[in-house]
Amino acid sequence: MLNSETAPGVGDIPPETFRAAAHRAADLLADYLEGVGRYAVLPPVRPGEVSARLPAAAPEAPEPMETILEDYRTLIEPNVTHWNHPGFMAYFGITGSGPGVLGEALAAGLNVNAMLWRTGPAPTELEERVCDWLRQLLGLPEAFKGHINDTASIATFLALAAARERSVPNVRARGLAGRPELGLPTVYCSDQAHSSVDKAMIALGLGLEQLRRIPSDERFRMDTSALRAAIEQDRRAKRNPIALVATLGTTSTTSLDPAAELAEVAAREKLWLHVDAAYAGSAAICPEFRAGFAGWERADSIVTNPHKWLFTPVDCSVLFVRDPAALKRAFALVPEYLRTPEAGVTNLMDYGIQLGRRFRALKLWFVLRAFGAEGCRARIRAHCALAQAFASWVAAEPDFEVCAPVPFSTVCFRAVPDVSAREQDAFNEKLLEQVNATGEVFLSHTKLRGRYVLRMAIGNLRTTEGHVRRAWDALRNADCGMRNAE
Repeated sequence: MLNSETAPGVGDIPPETFRAAAHRAADLLADYLEGVGRYAVLPPVRPGEVSARLPAAAPEAPEPMETILEDYRTLIEPNVTHWNHPGFMAYFGITGSGPGVLGEALAAGLNVNAMLWRTGPAPTELEERVCDWLRQLLGLPEAFKGHINDTASIATFLALAAARERSVPNVRARGLAGRPELGLPTVYCSDQAHSSVDKAMIALGLGLEQLRRIPSDERFRMDTSALRAAIEQDRRAKRNPIALVATLGTTSTTSLDPAAELAEVAAREKLWLHVDAAYAGSAAICPEFRAGFAGWERADSIVTNPHKWLFTPVDCSVLFVRDPAALKRAFALVPEYLRTPEAGVTNLMDYGIQLGRRFRALKLWFVLRAFGAEGCRARIRAHCALAQAFASWVAAEPDFEVCAPVPFSTVCFRAVPDVSAREQDAFNEKLLEQVNATGEVFLSHTKLRGRYVLRMAIGNLRTTEGHVRRAWDALRNADCGMRNAE
């Protein structure tokens, strides 16, 4: 019989080799997390430099794990953008916390595909339980059931697919084409909503022309009156309004759409209400932030990402659905080779597009247990306090201004030299480039009302006031050639 003992090169690497390499990998990870600040946040590497150092083809002969790990240390680790860096304040900060990294590593070792309860009993039941822990922490009603996906983009796609299933008769079998009697299924969101809504419209065959982007008010929240007017206009045009996407924590400014008002509109118009709280939803574990989320408990679906602001390594996105059967009606499809005899169990494959499912619940379980609810709250509060401090420094500086409310830990701001609007935009773009080039900090930008605006998003476990002050000093001291006269 052919086996690893009689045939060289057959089977896994020897256990003693794996054990030694795993200990070395643990040391590499611990050293990295402890000293990530020694790197430039953005690596000083040009396009093509990494690939130029990689062989063009895989090796024919086995290579020692020591060599592979050393190449990781010298080639890969220095040349990533360091999302775990305390100076990473771009986009929305994420942290691969120690507990989460351990959970991820153990999940990789188990190598579970929890598509059916039978193929992953513990992963299935842990996912159900840990999602319910999160539901309780967020203060959501018991009716909501959680389902872990990779990202909020997929969660939004699933939610709008359920909305389509509920509102378009027999859409699974007949689709949308050649059915003019249906009216064009139409979805509504604000002009500040994430682009994942657009992608879902494309992927679901609804089409971008059926997405109504509703204007936002002076605080970048959806204008409810404009929404009502758009729905009324579409009904007169014999369209078929099916869903409304409210954003609680918009990508550019983290503004909060008026969820309670939107819930009233959705109920009256019989629209599926999906709430995108991918970033800000985690803040709802703190009671003092709950007022901003009032009304989301009336939604049909809510997405929040523990991998954004709950210290869980990417990827881990939780979709809460009030009626899980709606997802099941949209996606359940069981071929003969996946039928099993267990009754009354959850088969996670029934609630989304994916068949194969990684064991993401394990790392979230590790994080919630290792930090505890109060530890998670303390860290979110600390980030919000740092953002408020930074916003106060900006507001007190004549050459800068805060450009949007600061409800959480993200600040939108810009320099305001005494020049034209076009020159101001160019100045801020150059300012961002210079500050990011220091290697100490990484900020990003957006556009608000057509103007170029800088963003500082604080969400990393290792970010302190000292890091925020260094970023502020870099912003004030950058020489972009266009300062106000002293």
